[in-house]
Parts: sequence; C-alpha cells; structure tokens
Amino acid sequence: MTRFRRRARENLGAALEYLRDETVGGAVLLVAVVAALVWANASDGYFDFWERTLTIGVASVSITEDLRHWVNDGLMAIFFFVVALEIKRELVLGELSDRRTALVPVLAAFGGAGLPVVIFFLIVGIGGGDHSGWAIPMATDIAFAVGVLALLGDRIPSAVKLLLLTIAVVDDVVAIAVIATFYTEGLSLAWLALAAGGVGGIVALRALSVSWVVAYVPLALVVWIGLLESGVHATMAGVIVGLLTPTGRVDGKPVLERLEDRLHPLSAYLAVPLFALANAGVVITGTALDAAASSVVAWGIAIGLVVGKLVGIAGTMLLTERVGLGRLPDGVTRSHVWGIAALGGIGFTVSLFIAQLAYTDPDVVDASKLAIFAASIVSAALGSTILLRGSRGRSGQA
Repeated sequence: MTRFRRRARENLGAALEYLRDETVGGAVLLVAVVAALVWANASDGYFDFWERTLTIGVASVSITEDLRHWVNDGLMAIFFFVVALEIKRELVLGELSDRRTALVPVLAAFGGAGLPVVIFFLIVGIGGGDHSGWAIPMATDIAFAVGVLALLGDRIPSAVKLLLLTIAVVDDVVAIAVIATFYTEGLSLAWLALAAGGVGGIVALRALSVSWVVAYVPLALVVWIGLLESGVHATMAGVIVGLLTPTGRVDGKPVLERLEDRLHPLSAYLAVPLFALANAGVVITGTALDAAASSVVAWGIAIGLVVGKLVGIAGTMLLTERVGLGRLPDGVTRSHVWGIAALGGIGFTVSLFIAQLAYTDPDVVDASKLAIFAASIVSAALGSTILLRGSRGRSGQA
C-alpha cells in the first residue's frame, strides 16, 4: 500500500508539474499570437519571411521546405511527441489507467469532439460551403485552457484543473487520429516501408533494454522522413515514437518521465510559440472581417467551438454521472463542469494546424483563423465567468 501511495503521489506531482509548464507556455503562446498579428498587419515581410525556402541535406539526399512547413512538419513533431508521452503516462499510470475514474473525462472528450463536428456539418451544409474543415472545431488547446484556469488562481481546485487536463489529453488523441486518417495525401508504400523499418528498429532497441536516448534519435528521424515523404503527415512520427516510449524504468532510469521533463519546455516555449508565430498571422481589415462574418465555414467553426464544446463536454459529463456510469472527482461541482466545458472551446493550436491542412484557399484559411480567434476569446471569457461566479457562490455559502 505504501508503494502504491508513493507511486500515486509521483503521478499527481507529474501532472501538476505539467499543468505549471502549460500555464507558462500559454502566456508565451499568447505573446507569439500577438506578435504574429502585429507583424502580419504591419508589413508584407511577415508572409515573405515564412515563405522562404530552406534546404537541409546535400544534393539528392536533402529536403527542401519553406520555413512555415519546417515549423509545421518539423518542430510540431516535438509538440506531438510530448503530447504522446503525456497520453501514454495518463493511460498507463495516471487518471486514464482506472477505467471507472477515466470514463467521465473520456466520454466528455468524445462528446466535446463529436457535437462540434455535427454543428459544423449542419451550418456549412445548409450554407453550401466546403466541408473539408469539419475537424477544426474538434480540438481543445491545452496550454491556453490551462493558462486561463491558472489566471483564476486558488479559487479553482486542483481537481478541476486535472479534470480539464485529462479531457484535453483525450481530445488530443481524437485529433491525432483524425489528422492521421483524414488529412493525408496520396500514400507512398515505399516511404511507409522506410518509416515502418524505423519503428521496427525502435522496438528492437526497446527489446534489448537500451536506455541511451541518443540511440533512438536516428531511428526517430528515419520514421519522420519516411512519413514526410509517404503522404502521412510528418508530425505523426512524434506520436508513434512517443507511444513507443517505455513508462517504466530501464536500467533504473524512468525514461518517459525524464524525456517529458526535458522536452516539454522545448515544446511549450519554442515549438508551439513558433508555430503560432508562423501561422497566426492574418491581415485584419474591414474586408477580411466582413468576409469572415459572411463565411459559413467561419460560422461553423465558431459555433462548433463555443456551443458544441460547451454542450458536448458538459452534457456528456452530467449524463454519465446521472446514469451511474461514472462520477465526478471530489470537489468538482456542476458549475465547474460547465466552466471547463466552456474553456474546451479554446481550440487554438490544433485547430489552426488542421485549418492549414484542410484548406488551400487563402481567403478561407484567413476566415477560419479569425473564427478560431473569436471563438477562443468568447470561450475563455465564458468559462472564466462561469467558474468565478461558481466560486463566489461557494464562498458566500461558506
């Protein structure tokens, strides 16, 4: 029992440390978003800069991409790798390892992913728009959502923050599966075979109990290159390698925890802010705002995020509790449920990522970005208001 409690404390500590990193990361991400908007509206140099090409390698053994794609395909693989590490830790050691405890946030995440898609299809279908971006309102941005909770301070119990984190982690699982399944180009079996060979090498090293992390890096690069050239989005390499990372100790070393500790700051303070800087820039003019306001795609995204996430997450959690399939964590009230459900509508990073994959028309992409910005602001304000009013009500009763 003592060993079990010690392990539980370690897992709780890791989750709380992750929350702290996401809180600071959310602030850095906000600065990057503002910088991108200011840069894009101040100078055409913003777009010229990110369209510059960079070649890595020599002659035929090289890859050439513009800077934006190096960020989106390369650095974001680190982000998805860290997300995969967190997913695996939660599945094996954390909140998702206990089926009954995990059922409420897991079902809530699926409800919060499914209803926005339904809303998007209904709005865009009636308006005769392009359905390609149906997955954009599915995603919840962990850094921004947790950052908003952090701004509310100690008035919000840790159990509420951990519940939101768990929902967001499952949400990321769904988003990753959608990206891998629906947003891939024509597949090349030869390059997929190369990626599979890299995965096989990683599995072999694991079987040999190799704990030297550097030994895995060349094989991870092989997986990344194979997927990049195969048509499957290259960031899936981060997911695959992350899920293959052992959760236990190899030669007495906690491999997953050490990797998460070292790479999460790189993801939160470099990869994600650079992604925002490269992708959040949109020229905001009266014409652009009018175009977004008249775009059924933009309305599908905005209402999907604000209303779909709110009703999908909260409705599923409360229904799950009512029918007896699971229960809310101790200290979590109904106002907390509605508050974190509203914060689920902050769909920034992954939503922008999917928008870039779904649409090629610059006007549609810009309208999608503006819809994501607007919905995220509304969701943050709505969630904060609900949570603050709930906390004041409890204080008054006390």
